[in-house]
Amino acid sequence: MFLIMGLGNPTKKYESTRHNLGFRVLDLLAPNPNEVSGAGLVRWENKYNSEFLKLDDVILAKPQTFMNKSGEAVKEILKFYPDAQLVVIHDDLDFPLGSIKIQKNSSGAGHNGVQNIIEELGSQDFIRIRLGIDSPARGQIPSEDYVLQKFSPDEEITVTQTLEKTKDAVELIQTQGLEIAQSRYNG
Repeated sequence: MFLIMGLGNPTKKYESTRHNLGFRVLDLLAPNPNEVSGAGLVRWENKYNSEFLKLDDVILAKPQTFMNKSGEAVKEILKFYPDAQLVVIHDDLDFPLGSIKIQKNSSGAGHNGVQNIIEELGSQDFIRIRLGIDSPARGQIPSEDYVLQKFSPDEEITVTQTLEKTKDAVELIQTQGLEIAQSRYNG
């Protein structure tokens, strides 16, 4: 079983911001809410400090603890599903917009949400899918403000393509393994 955690911030205020790419990937991975599965209608639940959706062999979860406390939600879910393979999807300032980097067992690299997961779990041994959002290196705006901005219409075209590729990468990890996904999507 896979636990796919998409990182972001709850509430409509943050819905389309750079920091919420993880949530947006999960929206693509989730079946239509009116679709009937083996267990009935597909519905997100509020549990384990997350918006939570359990499907046959995968759990999708959006922490509702805000980004910097994402580890609390991850730890809570893993209490009930300790054998789940954790995959964390998040934005990353270190990569250009549109890029994807898939890693396992790597540091938080300055991402507070990922660092909090590492601290809460006492381990960095999980898969990360890092989605580039560019960097405010232009010196015009602090990082903490930049990640809470919405994408421009031109950027949104690239973001939509990146989200689709990320959805495909997650499905590839589940079906063919991490190494295959890395070879296809790490560029």
